[in-house]
Amino acid sequence: MKNIDNIKLKINSTIHDALTIIDNGKLKLAVIVDKNEKLIGIITDGDIRRGLLNGLNLNSSIETIIFKTPTVAKITDTKEDILTLALSKKLHQIPILDNDDRIIGIQEIDELIKPKIKKNKVILMVGGLGTRLRPLTEKTPKPMLKVGNKPILQTIVEKFAEYGYKNIIMCVNYKSHIIQDYFKDGKEFGVNIEYILEKQRMGTAGALSLLKDKPSEPFFVMNGDLLTNINFEHLDDYHTLNGSIGTMCVREYDFQVPYGVVNIEDSKVVSIEEKPIHKFFVSAGIYMLSPNILEYIPKNKFYDMPTLFEKLINENKNIVSFPLREYWLDIGRIEEYRKANEEYDEIFEGIK
Repeated sequence: MKNIDNIKLKINSTIHDALTIIDNGKLKLAVIVDKNEKLIGIITDGDIRRGLLNGLNLNSSIETIIFKTPTVAKITDTKEDILTLALSKKLHQIPILDNDDRIIGIQEIDELIKPKIKKNKVILMVGGLGTRLRPLTEKTPKPMLKVGNKPILQTIVEKFAEYGYKNIIMCVNYKSHIIQDYFKDGKEFGVNIEYILEKQRMGTAGALSLLKDKPSEPFFVMNGDLLTNINFEHLDDYHTLNGSIGTMCVREYDFQVPYGVVNIEDSKVVSIEEKPIHKFFVSAGIYMLSPNILEYIPKNKFYDMPTLFEKLINENKNIVSFPLREYWLDIGRIEEYRKANEEYDEIFEGIK
């Protein structure tokens, strides 16, 4: 809550007094209290302007322009209660009262909406060579190619931070200095970043064997060449709810055969399907893993995520899929890179 000591007025104050408080304060309002600190009402810039239009002047009393029925919340109300109340009335601020109706502060709704910092680590695989994107990647690692006037990797970092996941580990290899020089320790981007240098190619799972400390919470693993607006908090909740050792994000992929497909049985044509569409689920390169999964990854050895999941499936471990319905694009080829730049502003306009 915001302190209100410097925005309090008594009912006999003038409009000039109220204007001074509103213009100098960050909250852009004044609260009017009685001698017992009980809330009488509030005044905003709009209230003052309406008063001046009705013939009042700067020396007039504020008594006739006080808004005496503001929406308020009690100190005992939960965060969810306050949010529900504010959103239902489209409010940005709510006065908070104690059990004796004395005002004790102003709650700014934006502060409640901001996500809490989560403990879960985010491990980003950003050491690939990006050979299919040459010549663009001859001097720049693929995650640092710009889409929407910023590196792909920056958008990924910002999206995780948006949901409160700020403990990030980057597994780097190819031209790693470019990534490290840009992100440094992450403070400029509101996150904490550590680096793991792969001295040899380790694969998307093998690099996890290089972690200095075993995570204590389920953690994310994501390829550094993806753009998506997935709700990472939903993935976290889904993984926990299902009690999974490993959750794989999957994306539906359609493939249309460009010809009429002839179905044959014992040399006899039994049917013809004209340009049928086959649908598959493919790995989206985003995972949520429980800490004990690290026991299944060999040390200092190339090991890919599909190999890890196959091993877990063979051992009847609880593996679940998380179907992505949100925007997702794997930037592996030139045409996908162009598409990403064409679509970025529309999809990620909230990230500046």
